[in-house]
Amino acid sequence: MKLIVTEKDNVASRIADILSGGKAKSNSPAAKKGAKKATGTVPVYTYKDKDGEVRVIGLRGHILKVDFPEGYENWEKTDLKDLVKASLVKVPTVKYVMAALQKQIKDVDNVIIATDFDREGELIGVDALNVIKEKIPNVKVKRARFSSLTDKEVADSFANLEDPYYDIASAGEARQDIDLIWGATLTRGISLASTRLGKNFLSVGRVQSPTLVLIADRELERMAFTPVPYWQITATFEKDGARFDAQHKADRFDDKAIAETAFSSVPEEGVVASVAQRERKIAPPAPFNTTSFLAAASSIGFTAKWAMDVAERLYMAGYISYPRTDNTVYPPTLDLREIVQLFTGDVFAEPAGRLLASGPLTPTRGKKFATDHPPIYPTGAAARSALDDRSWKIYELVVRRFFATLSPTAKFENIKAIINAGDQPFVARGERTVFAGWIDVYPYSRRKEAVLPQLLEGETLPLIDKQLLSKETQPPQRYGQGGLIQEMEKLGLGTKATRHSIIQNLYDRQYVYGDPIIPTKLGLAVARSLKDFAATISTPVMTAELEHEMDLIAEGKMKRAAVVEDSRGVLGDTVDSIAANADEIRERIWDGIRADNVVGPCPKCGKDLMIRRAKKSGSKFIGCSGYPDCTTAYPLPPFGIAMAAGETCPDCGAPKMKVPQKGKGPRIFCPNFWECPSNAESKARYEAKKAAAAAEETKNSTRKTGGTRKTGKTAKKAKPKDVKGK
Repeated sequence: MKLIVTEKDNVASRIADILSGGKAKSNSPAAKKGAKKATGTVPVYTYKDKDGEVRVIGLRGHILKVDFPEGYENWEKTDLKDLVKASLVKVPTVKYVMAALQKQIKDVDNVIIATDFDREGELIGVDALNVIKEKIPNVKVKRARFSSLTDKEVADSFANLEDPYYDIASAGEARQDIDLIWGATLTRGISLASTRLGKNFLSVGRVQSPTLVLIADRELERMAFTPVPYWQITATFEKDGARFDAQHKADRFDDKAIAETAFSSVPEEGVVASVAQRERKIAPPAPFNTTSFLAAASSIGFTAKWAMDVAERLYMAGYISYPRTDNTVYPPTLDLREIVQLFTGDVFAEPAGRLLASGPLTPTRGKKFATDHPPIYPTGAAARSALDDRSWKIYELVVRRFFATLSPTAKFENIKAIINAGDQPFVARGERTVFAGWIDVYPYSRRKEAVLPQLLEGETLPLIDKQLLSKETQPPQRYGQGGLIQEMEKLGLGTKATRHSIIQNLYDRQYVYGDPIIPTKLGLAVARSLKDFAATISTPVMTAELEHEMDLIAEGKMKRAAVVEDSRGVLGDTVDSIAANADEIRERIWDGIRADNVVGPCPKCGKDLMIRRAKKSGSKFIGCSGYPDCTTAYPLPPFGIAMAAGETCPDCGAPKMKVPQKGKGPRIFCPNFWECPSNAESKARYEAKKAAAAAEETKNSTRKTGGTRKTGKTAKKAKPKDVKGK
């Protein structure tokens, strides 16, 4: 009997369907009533091939995880040095998944690992294999390697099986070990030093922490930035009824007096001194790898984690290739024309037809070439109605990027005109699309044209308007999620498979908010403490070195045990520094927490209003630090991070709050929901919804009881349930 092991159930279902020609049967509850829990919650798909019975089972990611052995659970009683040196054990993640796998190995003589082909996937497969070998030591093992879940690629991969990649799995296991040892030790160290325990512990990670420091350093640069004033002069000219702007050739004036003198000397007309034209070409973009995909998805409104989640679903549905890849070069075996032909009958028919009619398809090439997976490309034509809006946007992005990599270069005509207004020279610039090329199919990169009228040397133009603009230099920009992922890749922080989740962890821990990303006061305090007292974990250097060593493990050039032990030695010195500076760390952390939680003065007693959390419900609210003498309190929205807006409500005196919103400015509101006149409309909408809900519940209650409820011999109208369910 043959057993195929995949990483997830939907992949198992698809592979079984492809290999069986649609004849595979499932033992899931939906297909078989009364199935036992052990296998009923982990479906198994069966069919027969020329060699006999085949079973396909999908796990739920890792079936084993590394952990510390018993005796290390108590944070306050465990010496951190002992934690650094502790041996690690492997324990099941979900016991019923393990039980389901063990149940299926009876009579198995061949195992095929069909997990995702990367370090995580290889480790998941090898862990499953080791569980099987405990019962069947001599079982035959092969590996099916694929990059998309299309019929052809799945069939080809199972027709050309390989051996498991044990070195790649070992690299994944080294990452697990190091991340647990470093994460657990440093998290406990910082949390104990700051007395933040229980649910409020402070998370510190090998990759998460230097990433936080990157964000914090950028914010500190902005805070320390001193703007420098400068002045610009612009002029508006006109020809044949068409108006256009020009900027003084000096671009900026650092001296206001000089700028004012130049401005006052600009007459009411200008003379065209020269007109120069040149053609500019923009080559099409390279194929998507994970980093460039996430950066592009960020530019159209997706968080990194959100984009990756959607991409993984599209991959498992057979619509795109594996989305975790460093590669930016299509392999020569990829039939590009065949892929384009998939789209000749759908919404992309027009650009697909143009490509097919253009002759041989020559793709662009990026700088990164890897052999694990090809770049991200579409593998199937999806109907618009088959995908929700989010999935369609990501799918369309991938399709259009693929088309762009096969499309011709875009051409533009750039025009530069020098116009002398008296003795003051101005520059007018224009750009016109000559040939859109790849931009026609990839509109995300389209720029607004600046059209100039046809200007002739020596002609005089009336000056319609002139302006002297006072400006200031700007601080460095904050990182957006896309830009941060690119910076992490450049510095060797994390991997293509982990960077999006690392960024999400920073949000979940409330170290950062917004996009562009802003650190909270707590985030700044943690970053500062790490830089001063745990320098090793705060910079990308050590993390990048460990990433390199894990690459060497995957290549068979280093052993996992040696890399893990080296990392323990470095960590021990950091633990000593944290323990020696615990008082300073605690003071900084609590200063940050207080700064984040204070929202302004109480309008009734003048003491600080603080963001607090209810003990029973866990919901956040604003309460007065003067409680119980002062009972001022306001509710906060259940979603998003609410923080002080730095202004007072003019209607009631409460401090206004703000909640960051993706892709736009923060929503600013008065938290005094019930009493402030500014909330009258919101309150009316709330009351209307509440009344509608009550009416609907009354209607449903009446329908269920037939409109009456009998009590003895008397029929009474059914009493509706209270809207709160009391």
